[in-house]
Amino acid sequence: MFRGKVDRVVRRRDARVQDGSGTGKAAAARHADAPGTTPRHMRIRRQPLWLKISAAAVSVLLLAGVAFAAYWFIRLQMNITKAPLNAGAQKTEGDTNDAKDRLQILILGSDTRDGKNSKYGTADDSTGYGHSDVMMLMDISADNRHVSVISFPRDLLVDVPECTDQSTHKTYPSRSGEMINAAMAEAGIGCAVDTVNKLTGLEIDHFMMADFNAVKELSNTVGGVSVCISDAVFDPDSGLRLPKGTSQVKGEQALSFLRTRHAFGDGSDLGRIQAQQGFLSSLARKVKDDGTLGNPQKLLTIADVITQNLTVDEGLANVQSLLTISSRLKDIDLSKVAFVAVPNRPAAVDPNRLELMQPQASQLFAAMRANLDLTTPGASSTPTASASPSATPTAAGSTPVTKSPATPPYDKAVQPVTVADGSGVPEHAQELVTALVKGGFTQGSQFAADPVAKTTVYYAAGFEDVAADVAKLFGIPAAQTEASTAVNGVQIYLGSDFTSGLKYGTASVPADVVNQTAGDVKCQTANPALVVP
Repeated sequence: MFRGKVDRVVRRRDARVQDGSGTGKAAAARHADAPGTTPRHMRIRRQPLWLKISAAAVSVLLLAGVAFAAYWFIRLQMNITKAPLNAGAQKTEGDTNDAKDRLQILILGSDTRDGKNSKYGTADDSTGYGHSDVMMLMDISADNRHVSVISFPRDLLVDVPECTDQSTHKTYPSRSGEMINAAMAEAGIGCAVDTVNKLTGLEIDHFMMADFNAVKELSNTVGGVSVCISDAVFDPDSGLRLPKGTSQVKGEQALSFLRTRHAFGDGSDLGRIQAQQGFLSSLARKVKDDGTLGNPQKLLTIADVITQNLTVDEGLANVQSLLTISSRLKDIDLSKVAFVAVPNRPAAVDPNRLELMQPQASQLFAAMRANLDLTTPGASSTPTASASPSATPTAAGSTPVTKSPATPPYDKAVQPVTVADGSGVPEHAQELVTALVKGGFTQGSQFAADPVAKTTVYYAAGFEDVAADVAKLFGIPAAQTEASTAVNGVQIYLGSDFTSGLKYGTASVPADVVNQTAGDVKCQTANPALVVP
């Protein structure tokens, strides 16, 4: 009986399949395959030929792009030579973000004659670290709106701090009255960095040192640099020979233009500095006009040339950092790129050497520390809060007492006010004395004192009101006034925190400090002694 029921169910199912009725037909259609064909679940859907070719082409391009990038990254990375940033000085600032922070980069030109530079000197010249033939400090503002390039004459006499060679760990003592170009000769590039930090009060973030070959190769790569000179000149020492007017220099001529010490101005290093600044200004204009910094192929070619002849600090010894800095420079207004020479004068100890001209040099360094735009003469920083006109100073740590309006006036002309120079800038102390005299304190005088860090106004008993007015005159805060039994009248004890200007805590851009901007086209004045018909 059970078997009969099963037969009837099978016959009914078969009938539905044959006549197409019911759901049996749909089920069979989904699972049945034509005789002699591959089952549908095993078949692969065919793609159009054009799609296959396109996919293959994209894959090849991607692989080629990756390979190209890897090749250049590895090549440039292998080109770079690195050295320690400092020679014992401790870093006091936090880590710098190369992409968005203010950057100070010391640019050095080495005079070593090893390797490709051997033809420019003797075997003795190729030993050791050498001297810095060129020294410039490039300061890029955080907002990329202005750049300062400060040149230090190689004959400038400075104080070199104690330096330790980071390779040999040998320590060299500090020394005074040393030519700045010799700072790196014993302990390496890091000692040059420490010396400039000590001189300026800044903290350099990176350095780049290039050799003679870098100049030749770079000038060739950009197709020459336009320079101008007032008269035809020939310098037998450097080999420079140029006609009057504008010329394109590259290779050996470009190097000679930058190296000559006698062809320009009065034949001193100062004339050479102005020629170097003119060359770099012209190079900047050419690179910007050609769109080099925005052209990856041109940029890679220049990067390859430069990195083969470049030594940098560890923090800059990677391709990405170099590309990041070049990217920051590409959109800067050339009229906001200031070329400056540190204010100087013939040294008192040797007229063939130079020393800082004060107070102009201290004013420049103060303006740089305040991150002022040097292309804006007279621009100043926000002053420190000064003493209140109605406040009378008391002993250090005490609360200033309000001066009564009924306090009788005093005669400024008879008040003993002295300026004790503990800043190390006697010219600035004299500036303050002159300001005192103009302000009615005609008994003002100055004398040298032991170095101190902080400026303080000291006063004897009965001179509280005089001290308050003197502090107000120079914007010195009331908290920095103090009663003392060791002074007669009032004494301004100048510290290293007040080395320029007539207002404490205020930095300003000195007048006529900028030689030229990168946007200026200038002709160099030929040294009359080397002018040729």
